Amino acid sequence: MDFDKLEEHWENVHSKKKENEVSWYQILPHKSIEIIKSLNLNLDSNIIDIGAGESRLVDNLLNMGFKNIDVLDISKSAIDKAKKRLGHKSSRVNWIVCDVNHFVPTKKYDLWHDRAAFHFLKQLDQINNYISLTSHSISENGNMILATFSSDGPQKCSGLEVVRYSKDSIKNEFEEHFKLINHQISNHTTPFNTNQEFIFASFVKK
Repeated sequence: MDFDKLEEHWENVHSKKKENEVSWYQILPHKSIEIIKSLNLNLDSNIIDIGAGESRLVDNLLNMGFKNIDVLDISKSAIDKAKKRLGHKSSRVNWIVCDVNHFVPTKKYDLWHDRAAFHFLKQLDQINNYISLTSHSISENGNMILATFSSDGPQKCSGLEVVRYSKDSIKNEFEEHFKLINHQISNHTTPFNTNQEFIFASFVKK
């Protein structure tokens, strides 16, 4: 799917559906928060949430006291809805409407968080571009949390095919620049009472 069609796809999803009408909806992104708390990051750390959509992770990061938060998504509708939800707090966040494939960071990140964006990249050049992007955009000894559908997870999400990963396959993709420090299998119950198995992989930049 080319960029224009991909952008149109996600604009349609976020403009036509309510927050709790998409499969990835979480009232509380508990697994991401649990991992982030375990990292004991400085509150001045530069953090980015990739492909965030309307995720409530940003709400929780603000409540935890983090001061330098970027939120990126290809859908302007998703970003606008998240801003509206946060109200005046939205001014404390740097919002980026962009396809991650075209993202050109202006800073180094101490934490790169991606729940369910990377696994949509199916073409080798897109995967390699993402790996290169993270290797250049994350600070030395910085952290990356990647959550993708596991080997036993769904083959599609929102009508699009995904790449499923195991501990070994996701480790192999990033091992040139990152060390895998932890991985966890997590079952997500969708608003439609179906289950999606994720793998949460935590890396540190070499």
